Amino acid sequence: MSATAPAPAVVVLDVNETLSDMAPVADRFTDLGMPAHLAPTWFAGLLRDGMAITVTGGNPSFADLARASLHGLMARMPDGPADRDAAADSVLEAFMGLSLHPDVAPGLRALADAGIRLVTLSNGATAVADGLFERAGLAGVVERTLSVADAPRWKPDASAYRYALEVCGVDAGDAMLVAVHPWDIHGAACAGLRTAYVARAEAPYPPTMEAPELVVTSITDLAERLTG
Repeated sequence: MSATAPAPAVVVLDVNETLSDMAPVADRFTDLGMPAHLAPTWFAGLLRDGMAITVTGGNPSFADLARASLHGLMARMPDGPADRDAAADSVLEAFMGLSLHPDVAPGLRALADAGIRLVTLSNGATAVADGLFERAGLAGVVERTLSVADAPRWKPDASAYRYALEVCGVDAGDAMLVAVHPWDIHGAACAGLRTAYVARAEAPYPPTMEAPELVVTSITDLAERLTG
């Protein structure tokens, strides 16, 4: 992989964890008397269940799965919250109020200033991305916030990426999927998109999946690699 790469026409951004800082969700788990380390376990399980439904032909509601997986997690905890409905509401409230990682705003502005179109593509609702950008004052920087709710399937199914390409009116080779999740990078690469893996916390990329074109440490690093 070279130090720099030609800029794509469109950067397609994953949202959850790639852009958003999920730490407040772990804090909410602690507030509810649940171990903080279960927060990423919950989110990983939610994604697993969504992908399982996807590969068997469905396109599930992210919110419904999120709530169901929280109830399932709490049901396995003997000392978990007594009012599971209220606890689930509290976690989802924290999820909907997340902030961006510190590198995201300057990185996105640099990409937009270079004339690169920016869209998001999330397995979650567009309201999550819209809220992130509105709270950060970035509502005008990102062209569109897209959700697989309007696509045939969840990511990493190829139809999810094709949906984003059709909305943006570009070919796969003119778009770059940016994500912190290797499975998302793998899916996009298999669909013909260019890819950039955001290695937050220096997480190594698994050699068993399609390799990304770029490995970056942040969105600002991505901007430097594409515009420098």
